[in-house]
Order: sequence, then structure tokens, then C-alpha cells
Amino acid sequence: MTPDELRQAYLDFFVQKKHAVLPSDSLVPDNDPTTLFTGSGMQPLLPYFLGQPHPKGTRVVNSQKCFRSQDIEEVGDNRHTTFFEMLGNWSFGDYFKKEQLEWIFEFFTDICGLNPERLFVTAYEGNQELGIARDEEAAEIWKDLFAKKSITDQRVYYYGNENWWSRVGEPSNMSNGEPGGPDSEIFYDFGIDYKDHENSQFSDQECHLNCDCGRYLEIGNNVFMTYVKTASGFKELEDKNIDFGGGFERILAAMNNDPDVFKTELFMPIISYLEETSGKKYNQDEKTTQAFRVIADHMKAAVMLAADGVYPSNKEQGYFSRRLIRRAIRYGQMIGIENEFVSGLVPVIAAIYQIPYPKVIDQVKNIQQIFATEEKKFQKALTKGLRVFEKEDLDSLTSATAFNLYESYGFPLEMSIEEAQRRDMKIEDDIETKFNQLKQSHADKSRQASTDKFKGGLGDQSEATVKYHTATHLLHAALRKILGTHVEQKGSNINGDRLRFDFSHPQALTKDEINQIEAQINTWIKSDLPVIKQVMSKQAALNEGAVAFFIEKYPDEVTVYTIEGISKELCGGPHVGKIGEIGQIMLFKEQSCSAGVRRVYAKFK
Repeated sequence: MTPDELRQAYLDFFVQKKHAVLPSDSLVPDNDPTTLFTGSGMQPLLPYFLGQPHPKGTRVVNSQKCFRSQDIEEVGDNRHTTFFEMLGNWSFGDYFKKEQLEWIFEFFTDICGLNPERLFVTAYEGNQELGIARDEEAAEIWKDLFAKKSITDQRVYYYGNENWWSRVGEPSNMSNGEPGGPDSEIFYDFGIDYKDHENSQFSDQECHLNCDCGRYLEIGNNVFMTYVKTASGFKELEDKNIDFGGGFERILAAMNNDPDVFKTELFMPIISYLEETSGKKYNQDEKTTQAFRVIADHMKAAVMLAADGVYPSNKEQGYFSRRLIRRAIRYGQMIGIENEFVSGLVPVIAAIYQIPYPKVIDQVKNIQQIFATEEKKFQKALTKGLRVFEKEDLDSLTSATAFNLYESYGFPLEMSIEEAQRRDMKIEDDIETKFNQLKQSHADKSRQASTDKFKGGLGDQSEATVKYHTATHLLHAALRKILGTHVEQKGSNINGDRLRFDFSHPQALTKDEINQIEAQINTWIKSDLPVIKQVMSKQAALNEGAVAFFIEKYPDEVTVYTIEGISKELCGGPHVGKIGEIGQIMLFKEQSCSAGVRRVYAKFK
């Protein structure tokens, strides 16, 4: 079964179980300021677990693109990746444990053809102190399912917090009103032939399902949303929910009966390209294999992020794109790739995903150009950075040197450490902590330097400037009303002659949209509503629904400006007393600012 066939088989299977198919969300979450990336299939659906009705009904299914930046350091073994797909099915107060476990067992054994003798599962062992019972119900369902396959030996193993799900982790961390519940993971056993445990750092320990040696590979997790935390303890939810997530790449590896996910069809075209480009073979030695895996994963992730509008930069999501590409380039050099190669990987990766995500194919040329520019830029910086190691004849890597390499040449800390290890250099004790302290100190100084500017966002406080500053609130509100709530302020610049406003939006504004936005602003101005100023704690402001897109820059006590029925924002001011004082506004220019960000200019009529 090919990857495309497997993905479709999963969707079709649950369609037969009366599920509605959802498209994959973007890797960049909409309207979720708490996280930079979509890291699970469940993440975009959280409102529906908290009671909001889903427009598609109580049963839904999809294959969700995911990116987990925290896994960058883990890449290099046979199973960890930063980009992956998660096969997911959900029940919002509909079916529960019995149906879910029966169906997913059927899918794995009958549709995927996995040998049930190779499958093992976990269940929650309970927490007596918190009054949460051991999940005997799930265990008994599993035992019956295995028995129907004539398997009667132990298949269910109990764990504690490893088998509990909530947004904040273990039950004791949950706050009142937070939902959570036990989960039941499914593992595939690759057996003893690969000697994963014997050849691992855990060889002196007893192997078990959650052992990190790689013998047992988790391929799916069933979350039973059962409880809500209250002041008096854990209370069962009236409407219990199901959240299943299956690792697409891992399921393919299990179907291949090979623990290496990089040997699946989702990676082998990339591996083949790298073999041809480098003259090396994938499995010729441990370091080469690791380099192949890092490059294959990182470039796939960078391409998929780019297809969703994330390009290499020094800020937020773009920082991770840049880090992925630069790390891939460095590993490419380690396996003997001397010429530029990352742009050549773009069409290879796009071809892998042309059926489920055709927009990747449509953007190949654009992504290639961006990546080629990034590679040229980094090659120059890399050459200069490596000279630091050569020229200064370093015998050790200190946090100060690592920070200089980071600031001057864009070397991530781990790249400097890797280079030092290649040269058998001594590495300063606790270098990561000290490096982060230097980084934080630098950030604090930069933040302090811009504090005064940020407070007002103004070059002066003339009458015209104050009017323009107030008008940005109306402009922001009008953009969100006309274009959609995906619009978020990305920056502004104001002087006595005009205002400039940057905002998130994927394409150029039409003439009609510009006219609607302008008309809406001027209609509001005619209402002459007062601008109400309130001082309160930042948390209180957020609780009241105040908008803030640069929240980390605000102090604990903030000023909130409200125009009733139009806008409520955290802002440093100053502002007019009534919006009628602004006068009529016209939009006279609109242009691209950066990828996914537009810029509009406005002035008085």
C-alpha cells in the first residue's frame, strides 16, 4: 500500500463509520497566539472539545500536517521527525471507548494488515490520591479484541502520567475547568532481530513498551476525554469525547516491518537524491546515516512550511525555517556535498505530496528561489564562521564564542557544539544555560532600547500624529471586519503626514475591499464615539477580550483603549477623546510587505 493509498484508506474507513472528512489545517495556526505551529490533529479542534458544536457534526476525521519544533534535536534516530502527518478521528460526545478501540484495531489489523501478534497497548493505571480510577474498561475491551485473534498472553500494560492527556500534562497540573482524561497507546513490536535494545544506551535496562530504544514504536494514541477538573476534584463529563492520533510515517514503517521511518516512500526519494548528490550511501556508517536523516527531515519540513507561507527569517516561525535549512546545509557539507543542493530537493519533496497537498507543487519555483538565496547567504556566513574555529586556533568552545558565532554568522548553538565535537574540542560546562543567559541579556538590552518608542509607537505627539494613532485602531478593526479575523497587526509607523499599517493577509487587497475598508472607517468616525481609557492588569485586559498582538512587550499593568462596539486594544497611546476628531481618512496605497504580510498607507482626506 502506497502512502497515498494508506491515507485515503484511513479516511474511507471512517467515512464508512459516518465521519465527515476535514481538510488539513495550515501548519501556522489561525487565531491561536499561544503557539507558533500546528503540532497535532487535535489542536485546531480544541473549541469543539470544550462544547462548541462542530459544523460537520459529532464525528470527524482527517490527516493533519504537523510540525513540532521541539523535536529538532531528536532528529537523527530512526523514528523522530519535525514534520509529520497525524491520522485523526474524533467524537464530540458521540461514541466512546468500545467503538473507538474496536474500529482502530480493525483498521490496523484488517486494513493495514499489521500482524496482531506484533501489537501491544497501554492503559492508565489511575491515581488514588486524585480519585481517578484505573482504566479497567479500556483494558478489558483490548483483551477481548486480542482474544478474538486467539491472542491471550499479556498485551495490556499500565502506566501513570504517560497515559494521561490534558493540555497541561499530568492531572496535578490542571486548573479548574480544564478537561482531560486517560489515554491508551498502541505499539508495534519490531522484535529482537533488529537488536534495537541491545544496541542502544538502554541495553543494561529492562526493555518495555515506553523504552526509548526503538524496539516498540508507538503508532497511535486513543485519548478518552472523560473528566473536568473542579474545585472539589475530578468530575466526569456529561459528554465524553474521543481524540485519536496516529503517526502516518510510523504506521508505514510498521507496515514495512522496519523500524526506520526514513525507509518509507515518504523519504526514500529524498534519500536517493542525497545519495546521488553526495556519492555516499544511506546506511554506510552511523554518522552518514544520521546526516541523511537530518537533511531529509529538515528540508521536507522547510518545504512544507514554505508552502504554508513560512519563509526563512530571524523572527517567530521564520526563525525555525531558517534553522532547518541551515542545519541541513551544514549536514550536507559533512557528507561531502560541496555545491548548492537545497533548492534541488524542493521538487523532489513536492512530488511526494502532490496528491494530498497540490499547492506545494504549485509553489515549487518560488520556494526554490527563496531557498537558493538562503543557501547562498548562509554559505558565506558559514565560511566566515568556520574561520573563527581555524583562525583563532580554539581548543575549547565557550558560551561567549558560541554567542558571537550566533550573532555574527547565524550559527545555532547546536551547530557550534557539533563543530566543536567534530574537532574534539573541549566544551564549556553548562554551555547551553550560559549561552541562553547571554542571549536573554542581549534581548533585554534590545527591548529596553525600544521601550520608549513602543510605548507610544510615535515619532512625535503632534495633533496629527495622535489622530493617526487613534485611526490605526479603526483601521485594524475594519480590516478584521472586511477581510476576516485572521488579520493581525504586524507593525505600524506614524508621522504627521500619514500612517502606515502592516497586517497579516495572504494576497493583495482588491479595489472593492479597499473601498469597503475606507468607507467603514469613515462611517465609524462620523459616529463620534468616545475613546475610553482604562488602566488594569494585563491578564484582566485579556480576560475582558482586549486585543493584543505584541503581548510579550507589554508590562503587567496596561492601558486599554475602548471604542464601544468597534475596538478594544492594549495600547500605549496617546489618543483623541472622540473619534470624530480624526476627520475623514483615505487609503492611498497598498502593497506587499513580506510573505503573508500586506502594508497599507492612509492619510487625511
